[in-house]
Amino acid sequence: MNSTLTSKLKDYFAYSLAILTVLFFILYIVQRQSSDFSFEVFADYQFLVVQGIRNTILVSVISLFGSMIIGFLFYLLQKSKVRYFNALIDVFTEIIYGTPLLVLIIVMAFLIGPAFNTYRRNLMGVLALIVYMSPYMKNVFKSAFSSISEEQYMAMDLFGFTSFQRYRYIIIPQVIRILMPPMMNNFSLIIKGSALLNVLSYNEIFFAIKIAQSRTFAFVEGYILMWILYLIITIPLSQLTKFVERKWSL
Repeated sequence: MNSTLTSKLKDYFAYSLAILTVLFFILYIVQRQSSDFSFEVFADYQFLVVQGIRNTILVSVISLFGSMIIGFLFYLLQKSKVRYFNALIDVFTEIIYGTPLLVLIIVMAFLIGPAFNTYRRNLMGVLALIVYMSPYMKNVFKSAFSSISEEQYMAMDLFGFTSFQRYRYIIIPQVIRILMPPMMNNFSLIIKGSALLNVLSYNEIFFAIKIAQSRTFAFVEGYILMWILYLIITIPLSQLTKFVERKWSL
């Protein structure tokens, strides 16, 4: 017990020291700026910033569930016995892997959208996020379902499980346990990727701060505030992911 307590105290000390190191680094950067540092200049733009935070979370949630649905469909098509579907998913996956998200957003908004008489660029930007994350979601489903061994399927056949019983009691509980951590990691990636929607003038965090900066000329404060806002969203999500991994690995 004493050794465990000592180990925990060492961990707390190490993490506290690491956090202080980062804080001192940020303070050093702030102090090196030529102008007086203050977040007060953004007080008049708090509604714009709050709206940007809300839009960032909304778009990220929509993109997460949209990419989960399409990713699962891609997984089913890749498992299909029709070779055309297998080849189509492989080709699509390679195209997405080789395309930067910013390029995909621009192509979707300014090329693909107008080709189908759609000029709602914000909508096409969200679709770009969904499309971009779909192959990664497909791989998550592939890893999760591949964890069900052939022996388990044989045991289910031996005991005469129905399809409902298979998924309810054996497959889904195991798949969810494996799905959750990478799903939350992908959610964090989507949140960070949503910053690229600013090229479409969509009011997310990056765009809101950029507008405030252009009117106040408080560029240093704006960049640090932007950084803090993203960390406020992503760090709790990262910690939740680690907690789930520890909880479900027991």
